[in-house]
Amino acid sequence: MSSILTNDGASIALQTLKHINSGMATVQSEISTGRKVSGSQDNAAVWAIAKTMEADVVGYKQVSASLALGSSTVAVARSAAETVTDLLTEIKGGVVSAQEENVDRVKIQANISALRDQIGAVVRTAQFNGLNLLGNTDTTAGSGSEAVLGFLQRDSAGVRGVDIAVSRQDLGTGAHAIAATGGTYTSGVDSATLNATRTGTIDASGVTVAAGMAFTLNVFGTDADDSTFTQADLRTTTAAAETRAEMAAQPVSYVARDGDTATDVLRELSNRWSSYAVKSGFDEGLLSMSVSGTDLTVSSTLTDGSDTLAVSLNALGADAGNTIGGGLETLASLDVSTREGAEEALLNIENLLQTSISAASDFGTEQNRLATQSNFNDTLVDAMTSGIGTLVDANLEESSARLQALQVQQQLAIQALSIANSAPSALLGLFR
Repeated sequence: MSSILTNDGASIALQTLKHINSGMATVQSEISTGRKVSGSQDNAAVWAIAKTMEADVVGYKQVSASLALGSSTVAVARSAAETVTDLLTEIKGGVVSAQEENVDRVKIQANISALRDQIGAVVRTAQFNGLNLLGNTDTTAGSGSEAVLGFLQRDSAGVRGVDIAVSRQDLGTGAHAIAATGGTYTSGVDSATLNATRTGTIDASGVTVAAGMAFTLNVFGTDADDSTFTQADLRTTTAAAETRAEMAAQPVSYVARDGDTATDVLRELSNRWSSYAVKSGFDEGLLSMSVSGTDLTVSSTLTDGSDTLAVSLNALGADAGNTIGGGLETLASLDVSTREGAEEALLNIENLLQTSISAASDFGTEQNRLATQSNFNDTLVDAMTSGIGTLVDANLEESSARLQALQVQQQLAIQALSIANSAPSALLGLFR
């Protein structure tokens, strides 16, 4: 049926043309913006995912900046620690030379003093953006490490930053000090007595170490006739048990840094006993110490049933207000001007070298870790950026082909609409 009032063909052709024009508008938008999803109206779900990922990409770029800053700070500290190691190696050369009798020890000591001052200057200036990782004498818990933002973690609870902890390595030369009064004092945390049984173990597994805690080893020897050793020389306390008043003056003492463990404390006390023994001229087999985990093994080749050595570990809480010393504390007292001092210096310089070598090694490890994390973050940003592009970017080859096809369809739709619009005029012929 034909009608001059209702033209179904024109309506169909018009709807087709509108649909084609809408498609052309979409394709032209993709070509002009380069995106198939440029707003939430295009595809709300995909747009929301893309925007979330774009925010993460921005966040990771800031993380990369944080890692770069942290890596630069660690690099400065590592370089300084390596320089300190080189200077200590030079000092060792002087110390070894001072072992000879026919050398000018005074001049050697002057050279060592100059190198020691240079070490102090290197340690003080090894900072980047105001942060120096070669100092760790703060008693505040957690002050022994610095946090570097390493990556972002997204889970059901949301997004949070995850830090990489970079430990400080103290290479200062300041002296430690134990407060003369106050604090929570524990005498005889554990002890061992050497007699005919010439080996004993001091167990420090029950000690919780905190920054600013002080520890001492007191030795109480018994040899009434001074046949094996001079009794007075092997008594660092008036009785077998150390008193609180005696602690501050103990020759074998250490104040813990933040991050120290019981093993670190025992190792430091063992080293300081060795230095004290050499300085005091004790027989090599009189009392030796070794550390394994939280055990300090003490041994002697000279004690017997009547000539004994009692060794005790004592602790004083950080609440006493103790002062933490530098990692190279014994460098300040290095003196080769005498034969005894030269012998003590030879022992101490080895411990100092190991401290600086360990610090440089640890900084190198941390720097590599930060570099690895930075490289991973860059790779992750690239992958996320590519993923966002897959979700929202337009395929321009496809869009170009679609546009050409739609242009042809548009022309055909216009022609079809023209034909449909001319159909009612054909009805006029019926009334002629």
